Amino acid sequence: MIIKEYRVVLPMTVDEYQVGQLWSVAEASKQETGGGEGVEVLKNEPFSDHPLFDNKFSTGQYTHKIYHLQSKVPTIIRKIAPKGSLAIHEEAWNAYPYCKTVLTNPDYMKDNFFVKIETIHLPDRGTTENAHNLCPADLSKREVVRINIANDHEFLHSADVKPDTSPSHFHSVRTGRGPLTGNWKETCQPVMCAYKLVTVHFKWFGLQKMVESFTHTQYPRLFSKFHREVFCWIDKWYGLTMEDIRAIEDKAQQELDDARKNGTVRGMTG
Repeated sequence: MIIKEYRVVLPMTVDEYQVGQLWSVAEASKQETGGGEGVEVLKNEPFSDHPLFDNKFSTGQYTHKIYHLQSKVPTIIRKIAPKGSLAIHEEAWNAYPYCKTVLTNPDYMKDNFFVKIETIHLPDRGTTENAHNLCPADLSKREVVRINIANDHEFLHSADVKPDTSPSHFHSVRTGRGPLTGNWKETCQPVMCAYKLVTVHFKWFGLQKMVESFTHTQYPRLFSKFHREVFCWIDKWYGLTMEDIRAIEDKAQQELDDARKNGTVRGMTG
């Protein structure tokens, strides 16, 4: 089992990020859906009495999605996995500013595979050393990876770098923020950090280390690409309310269903 903590500093407040992240998830999901693949939303509803993060949070929004991923996994996995088995279930408990997401493959891998992503959002510059209150044993295993969203080269593929979603060039008309250059992480105001603790478990003789390592090579790319978009889309979501976001999510769910059934394969591939 591999544990890594990805720290993503962003030039916005914790409250702003809640809206921007949800808006961007809906937008990014549409970009990754089509041709029988992508995101299927099964549930999106409030939850309560579900203790999280040492019982500090217990209410929020629950989502259950299925990611249909045939073209988005390593070739070796596509070769050994039966047809139709590459559907990943995502359950998420968003008790903002804490969120817990669990990815599983119940149809095929059952208890032998999971990815757990726990995120705490804090108003700092990524300087909290144990934001997730890990025990000494887990803390000794944890590796910290710092992601600079203004870096166009680290972690990203060339196809991920686009002029309209490059923070080193983007300037927000509505907020005056950006472009992000130099030591922006030490000087920008407002500022926050998403501390994303990712635990990967894959139990398959001969493949465990390779698949767990591969999975962790994907997360810096995913987190970098997504958070670059969150910032560069700020003029589209800035000022929206949570009521606006829920309406957008409902509309996006219908669009995702249509695209998955009728569209062509889109988005990132393995």
